[in-house]
Amino acid sequence: MIHQLGKENSLLNQYLAELRDASVQKDSMRFRKNLKRVSQIFAYEVSKKLEYHNQEVFTALGSAKVPVISDSIVIASLMRSGLAMHEGFLDFFDKAHSAFISIYRKVEKGEKTDLRVDYLSSPDLNNKILILADPMLATGISAATAIRELSAFGKPDHTHLTVVVASQEGIDYVKRNAPKSNFTIWTGAIDDELTAQALIVPGLGDAGDLSYGKKNE
Repeated sequence: MIHQLGKENSLLNQYLAELRDASVQKDSMRFRKNLKRVSQIFAYEVSKKLEYHNQEVFTALGSAKVPVISDSIVIASLMRSGLAMHEGFLDFFDKAHSAFISIYRKVEKGEKTDLRVDYLSSPDLNNKILILADPMLATGISAATAIRELSAFGKPDHTHLTVVVASQEGIDYVKRNAPKSNFTIWTGAIDDELTAQALIVPGLGDAGDLSYGKKNE
């Protein structure tokens, strides 16, 4: 199932507009803040799909039964671009556990080759709700690799992949390689064009560099 939240009129589109705007992108602090805001909206929308149970709470005047989340949640992010989103999810799912994964594209003799996992840390994922955060879904290979590697830690009840901007090609790739059931993609926008260099057009650029500065490769 795919949810494209940018199709609806909501505050998410204001943050998405700023994330895409090259003039606003010069402020890395605001870029990180907008990634965090978008992930908070994702968190609210994902929360509607979770399991709940009634909890009795006591006020100064009596008691009330309030639906609270029953599911156990793990938030996983791809470093480094997904870190600001990770914080946004934790602001809403403050009891969640965390997983982190670092994936890089190995380069040999000037040519890019296969993806390699450099670092992976995760709690047990059996019977959990897994939320995977990454700002961009270009080819979809990194997201599919992350999902495959995380499967070593158990089988989640449901996996939610959350991306700010996706390419149609990336979505198609993930759909072919992700779990066939209990899997949902959440995105703000879907862009049609993906260049030969795996850049989404119009996209928003390199989210990691825009958040934390350019890196040497």
